[in-house]
Amino acid sequence: MSTENNERELEAGIVTDLSGRMTYGSYLSLDQLLTAQNPVSVPEHHDELLFIIQHQTTELWLKQLLHELSSARELLASDDLREALKRVARVKRIQDVMTQQWAILATLTPTEYAQFRGALGNSSGFQSVQYRAVEFALGNKNEKMLSVFSDHPANLALLTAEWHAPTLYDEFLRYASRRGLPIPAEILDRDVRLPYRETPELVPAIREIYQNHQQHWDLYEACEDLVDLEDNFQFWRFRHLKTVARTIGMKVGTGGSSGVGFLQRALDLTFFPELYTVRTEIGR
Repeated sequence: MSTENNERELEAGIVTDLSGRMTYGSYLSLDQLLTAQNPVSVPEHHDELLFIIQHQTTELWLKQLLHELSSARELLASDDLREALKRVARVKRIQDVMTQQWAILATLTPTEYAQFRGALGNSSGFQSVQYRAVEFALGNKNEKMLSVFSDHPANLALLTAEWHAPTLYDEFLRYASRRGLPIPAEILDRDVRLPYRETPELVPAIREIYQNHQQHWDLYEACEDLVDLEDNFQFWRFRHLKTVARTIGMKVGTGGSSGVGFLQRALDLTFFPELYTVRTEIGR
């Protein structure tokens, strides 16, 4: 095979004099971004960079999730269900990427991780304010989590704002009520700072959407999108659990949790319980 012409010529119109111009690197702040990976192990362990990048990219995606979920709630509050579902569709794609990332970290063997784990101190994903904010936005609120961020005013403000805000499900059910569905007053008037709890009296309204889906097609589609979102979140939690199990076994987490056992209990948490309960009711 000839390699004489194995070089691509630059087209005449491509800008090569970048002085004083907005560039790819300056627009993305790459000078800051690519120097934000600072391994702390001594001597520096080869695999610590992977560990850092895995968690940094997850935080970037969590930032985007919050951006999309906040917009979806605002759109529902203004009765724009179609655009809100566009936001939810993007959230689901981001969740897919976040879940797939665990397969990369799972290439880190127990022996490799043990060589730098001690350098992490008490740092732990448990302390991710953005992860907690996403959980709050979806309904798993826990006032006790606010104290974890008491020494960081910006993080505390972010999580406190989410604690006070209606969840995505709250806004969807309020929208459904404005559409004429019989949403119980105790849900519409509930204290949104509390974790969402299943309300059996809501199930008939959800059943109405499913059993008369041609009449309520957009609401029916929205319910299924929310179920997709919760399923994706549970897949992410499960992959997290399995990655931790294969990397540290049953050791206590760096942040002081029970590790795998603590993550296992998170699988029992739910965001939209009536959307699952209604499946038992349909077809009876």
